Amino acid sequence: MISTPLISVLLPVYNCEKYVFEAISSILNQTYSNFELIIIDDCSTDTTLQICKSFKDERIIRIEKEKNSGYTNSLNYGIGIAKGKYIARMDGDDVSLPTRFEKQVDFMEANGDVVVC
Repeated sequence: MISTPLISVLLPVYNCEKYVFEAISSILNQTYSNFELIIIDDCSTDTTLQICKSFKDERIIRIEKEKNSGYTNSLNYGIGIAKGKYIARMDGDDVSLPTRFEKQVDFMEANGDVVVC
């Protein structure tokens, strides 16, 4: 596990089995790799959790909530355990282009007065 990732990627998931494999793959295949991927499953009742567990990558932190408590609760929990300087948001049905983090880190590091990208 990366001890001090520059980016903490928050990925709350709930019943998104059709899309979550592609979403996770698009994050793990970024050209910029100094990140942690925090996947927070909100008690999915489909195969979302099993798909998430199929990924073996030291950058993944997987949280399995005991009670469905909603999207906002999942994000707040993720923010609470995030180690990165930056927080990147991702949803279970999103796909990120391979250079997303590379471009965002370059921009943020060059523009210290910017707080959201």
